[in-house]
Amino acid sequence: MKRITFMFTVLLISGIQISQGQQMYQLTQYMFNDYIFNPAIGGIYDYYQVRTNYRYQWAGIKDAPRTYLLSAYGPHKSMPMGFGGYIFSDVTGPTNQLGIYGSYAYNILVYQDIRVSMGTFLGLKQFKIDLSALRFNEPEPAVELHGQTFVKYLPDANLGVYAYNSQFYFGVSMNQLFMNKIEIIEDYNQKVLARLNNHIFIMGGYRYNINRDIDVEGASMFKIVRGAPLQMDLNVKGIWRKMAWGGLSWRTGDAISLMGGYNYQDMLYVGYSYDIMLSQLRKFGSGSHEVMVAVKFNRIKESVGSGMRRKIR
Repeated sequence: MKRITFMFTVLLISGIQISQGQQMYQLTQYMFNDYIFNPAIGGIYDYYQVRTNYRYQWAGIKDAPRTYLLSAYGPHKSMPMGFGGYIFSDVTGPTNQLGIYGSYAYNILVYQDIRVSMGTFLGLKQFKIDLSALRFNEPEPAVELHGQTFVKYLPDANLGVYAYNSQFYFGVSMNQLFMNKIEIIEDYNQKVLARLNNHIFIMGGYRYNINRDIDVEGASMFKIVRGAPLQMDLNVKGIWRKMAWGGLSWRTGDAISLMGGYNYQDMLYVGYSYDIMLSQLRKFGSGSHEVMVAVKFNRIKESVGSGMRRKIR
């Protein structure tokens, strides 16, 4: 019974996000840092930029997920390619994921003003479980392992393709290509195993100009993971004078979100979103908070024919 209790507890901890199809982090404002989901985006703009996100998910629930992301990317000065990278930390109770990635992307003109970009991420992930943070009703099952910390390092890679012009975009990416196995703990002559499943992200969006002051942009993202239900994010936002925006988002079976932000002199971007939970978790906590900050640097690619997007992103 001690062995079963202990193993079940560890499996539960390591599978908190797996049960929701979230081995990877989740963002409501994904459209403002879509690069971290698709490396092909790394070279489509004509300037470098730095973006950061902080997400506090399911506020009010103890040990709820908290995610930190920082990305930087931009183009080669004269070639149709781009470089970048990002780091992240995703903490859920006693478990923690850290990752660092670098990217390369190359884009080509395929038809009139439509370009296609292809890219890849290569990186390293760290998985950590701090058993000293566990609390058992009966302390006996963890006597031998209490206080220990288990750490695993695994290589990782992602691939993406992205078609775009000044009004629309469509991208497909596959993450966690290696599908690594994680041997979390070995005890009682048994191993606790988990596998990093492939995550497929399909995203698209279109921007419509109503008049010189107002634009409307609709976007969607589909998340496909084996063994988990298809998850879909749909959102629409209005943009005023390319300075301020506000919108709504709906995530299937999860939440409705309110979001807004401001662009200061086409250089500094700030955004905030609040998720109103729709699932049964709303009985135990409030919604999710998310903050985005971005800095855009001066243009380094002068060629208009590069096909770079010029959006309030």
